[in-house]
Amino acid sequence: MAPEQTIGVEVVYARPEKQIVIALSMPAGSTVREAVDRAALQTSLAELQQAPVGIYGRLVTGDVLLRDGDRVEIYRPLLADAKQARHRRAARGLK
Repeated sequence: MAPEQTIGVEVVYARPEKQIVIALSMPAGSTVREAVDRAALQTSLAELQQAPVGIYGRLVTGDVLLRDGDRVEIYRPLLADAKQARHRRAARGLK
């Protein structure tokens, strides 16, 4: 029986006060959601499981299969819409 192949991935989550980077060894064929679930268990951050995710800045769904070396990014909600913030600054005469 051949040993189970594993892949190395990182799960990252940026908070205002710090960035959390979790290196994981996952079985080959694992999904983004499985990596996020495992990271959430290691950090006790339940909010990670409901957030949008991406791989290297590209938004993906949780059922995407991971490849060795992938960087799974967990996105938090924006506090302000960038377009609206620009309009408010422009209205005040700022850039």
